[in-house]
Amino acid sequence: MKSISRLILASSVALVALWAADATGKWTAEMQGRNGNTMTVNMNLKADGAKLTGTVSGRNGDTDISDGKIDGDDVSFTVVREFNGNQIKQNYKGKLDGDAIHFTVTTEGGMGNGKPRTFDAHRATT
Repeated sequence: MKSISRLILASSVALVALWAADATGKWTAEMQGRNGNTMTVNMNLKADGAKLTGTVSGRNGDTDISDGKIDGDDVSFTVVREFNGNQIKQNYKGKLDGDAIHFTVTTEGGMGNGKPRTFDAHRATT
């Protein structure tokens, strides 16, 4: 009987851990943009096991993410955009924390090349 109780308890803890680390949903963040202006970024993420897909909003609409991964509470993905014929690659790395993801993003190409920025995205309520 004790082994059944332990199994039920372990299963419950595992389910809570999976729910807590779920990146699926709509997320919103305030990020510092050019000239210090704040811009709102919306993310629509879908987790499927260790794979993460979705979109990130920008000035020119939504852009698909690539190389999306989830490992426990760690989230990572890349967004590639083109501006004036130049390719800009943003590498997002984040840590899930309930209804927040604490991100660090680095940019390759364009302005701010390689300088990491940090921000928090919050799960949208609607």
